Amino acid sequence: MKELKTHFLRIFLALLVLGAASACDSVDDDRIPVMPVQITFNTIAEWNIYGVGGAMDYRRFIRDERIPANYPYTAMTYTGFGGVLLTCDVLGNPMAFDLACPVERKQSVRVQINRDEYVAECPVCHSTYDVFSLPGTPLSGPAANDGYALRRYRVGPSQGGAYMLISN
Repeated sequence: MKELKTHFLRIFLALLVLGAASACDSVDDDRIPVMPVQITFNTIAEWNIYGVGGAMDYRRFIRDERIPANYPYTAMTYTGFGGVLLTCDVLGNPMAFDLACPVERKQSVRVQINRDEYVAECPVCHSTYDVFSLPGTPLSGPAANDGYALRRYRVGPSQGGAYMLISN
């Protein structure tokens, strides 16, 4: 009986160690500096023009470069560190990420959507990220090797019934 208890204790400890080790296998989405994000869609019509319409749709917002060109930027509009990538996941839910590559950590090095593979890809380090089903998870390249995910922003309903992006 004592040997059986010792055996179960060893199994329990092995599972505990295994669980703790696997918990360390996570991604780091804090490599990009925290910067304010505020993109407001005041009406459903604005959302229909500048937001994302359905699964696998995306839009880039870079205030300093006026992208998109006709978006009504105001003094209270902020687009994060490298800009904001607004996407729509495969279920039609909006998600938002900073455009800056977390490997390169420069405002001017921004991920771009690879339409052939439907992933975000860094033009410098060639890391790829899933922005349509997983929340900015690295898929390949140095980002996957080091566990660097895209910084994610919250997308929530505004008072007008459309959407507003706010920083985490």
